[in-house]
Amino acid sequence: MNKLERMKFLVGEINKHNVNYYDLDTPTISDKEYDALYYELVDLEKETGVVFENSPTQRVGGNALDKFEKKKHEVRLYSMNKVRSFEDLDKFMRDMAEYQKNPTFSLEYKFDGLTIVVEYENGKFMSATTRGNGEIGEVVTEQVRTIKSVPLTIPFKGRLIVRGEGMMTMHAFNKYNKTATEPLKNPRNGVAGAIRNLDPKETARRKLDFFCYEILLAEGKNFSSQQEMHNFLKENHFLTGDYFKIVKTSKEAEEEIERVDLVKDKLDVMIDGMVIKLNETAHREEIGYTNKFPKWAMAFKFEALETSTLLKDVVWQVGRTGKVSPTAILEPVELAGANISRATLNNIEDIRKKGVMLNSRIFIRRSNEVIPEVLGLAEKYENSKEIEEPKLCPCCHSKLVKKGPLLYCKNRDGCMEQIISRLTHFASREAFNIEGLNEKSLIKFHNDLGVNEFSDLFTLKVEDLIKLENFKEKKATNIINSIKKSKEIELYRFLYALGISEIGIKTAKDLAKKFKSLEKIEKASFEELTGVEDVGEIIAQNVLDYFSDEENLKEIERLFSFGVTILNEEDISLSDNLKGLTFVLTGTLPNYSRPDMSALIEKHGGKVSGSVSKNTSYVLAGEEAGSKLDKAKALGVKIISEAEILEMMKEK
Repeated sequence: MNKLERMKFLVGEINKHNVNYYDLDTPTISDKEYDALYYELVDLEKETGVVFENSPTQRVGGNALDKFEKKKHEVRLYSMNKVRSFEDLDKFMRDMAEYQKNPTFSLEYKFDGLTIVVEYENGKFMSATTRGNGEIGEVVTEQVRTIKSVPLTIPFKGRLIVRGEGMMTMHAFNKYNKTATEPLKNPRNGVAGAIRNLDPKETARRKLDFFCYEILLAEGKNFSSQQEMHNFLKENHFLTGDYFKIVKTSKEAEEEIERVDLVKDKLDVMIDGMVIKLNETAHREEIGYTNKFPKWAMAFKFEALETSTLLKDVVWQVGRTGKVSPTAILEPVELAGANISRATLNNIEDIRKKGVMLNSRIFIRRSNEVIPEVLGLAEKYENSKEIEEPKLCPCCHSKLVKKGPLLYCKNRDGCMEQIISRLTHFASREAFNIEGLNEKSLIKFHNDLGVNEFSDLFTLKVEDLIKLENFKEKKATNIINSIKKSKEIELYRFLYALGISEIGIKTAKDLAKKFKSLEKIEKASFEELTGVEDVGEIIAQNVLDYFSDEENLKEIERLFSFGVTILNEEDISLSDNLKGLTFVLTGTLPNYSRPDMSALIEKHGGKVSGSVSKNTSYVLAGEEAGSKLDKAKALGVKIISEAEILEMMKEK
């Protein structure tokens, strides 16, 4: 295929995706994949000097839908050109300096929603229109009237036309999806479907917001800068996203964009980049427009956290509590710097709601460097087929039991995956911290030495282990010594090690702090348990169920009979010098492992969190600190060393 043929193919593909995205609100590829096609076409057009008449690089948005009344925009709406690197951004800012001496630039969020134009007369809301193709849009006045953040009256009494973005906040999106028959794929689809819906009641049900960023016409007003326009919008009660910065240099712009990129996942609105504009308006008309973009404004897009790929298979796996959960096996795809081949599916109802099928193209999203989640169906094919719910355990082939949308294997003592998963959890660093004991070794212990329960580990001897393949005397001795060493344990770690459903390390700490002893936790009532911070009804019931099971109580007694001792909570506390402070640890510390330092911080009254936020008091950074250090710098959180925190722990 030569370059012109490739260009014709790209034009056809991109135009097809534009119809799906703008007109039908049913995209079949992610923004990342769309941008790759679009920029390939842009580069080929520059290289060949050829631009086809129907090229999407010459169009703005989509067409107005027939089901809506159409309206010609009084002021044409332009799209936004994009830069793909900080070098390109620097060039744009240098180009603007040719028109404006010592220019300044405004930085604003690039909202990922649906463009809406709203008109006012004599201070009253009159009408609302979608962008459409930039010249003609759809009248959506009644739909937009339901958005509570669109002011129905404003102080300004002249004629006013503003442009902004209809948005569904993450809070509204998550709340809607909890009860939705058909969950939304993402907030952008949520707002598009709500605005371009003939029933305003459905628009209202999605609890949308409107964030305003541009004044298209303001009767009798002249603005000297973007900052002045921004202030005018706020004075007239429009939401603006609570973000607006003025920068002078490309270095300042780069630093600010990188800072926002680090914290964007914490925002309640979806943004996919930043918009930078020449702040001064005097030369904007002189600088002018292409047939699609203003030349005095530019967007910098963040790396996409969503993409689409082929769902090749679904595997069902048994966890330590017997819950059988599905995992999506994907055609490998690069996303946010990682090669992704697996993604989360919660349960069969989640699969049915999202409409995903084997051999279908699906949307996935990755955030906070964890396994991606499946968002929904992008496109199905002739060979796509339904995902079947298993009837038998994938490990032991026992008949599965269904509780709500969840599947369970009840063969607790005969299902190897459950047994190994429980033992691995029990021996993990956060629990009994038995060094050298991994899943591979535990499988050998189970198969060859009959280790089924936690207490069985404490019956092992060196001579038992050296009978196993690849177990020399030194290795066997080290493991037995580690098992002995683990017998003295804090209450929260003991509680976590038991593997009670939904009890993570934080909840275990909260329970230990509240009740101080295992006996009190065993005897706690439902009301007492739900009175603990972050312990809801489900967790409380799980605790009650666990300690009402005679077999569980017998196993705990066996552990004590083999010398396991829970340390007294009062004896563990060293001081309250760090009380009220929250720490995040990153990198390698000179003298402490991170788990040991975390335990030490808590013994001095402090809290340890896994992620940096505005509520973080300090970030404790060691060698080779990662993204948490960058995020701390971006948020202005104080960074300290191991020596400094040890000084803080000393008696006052």
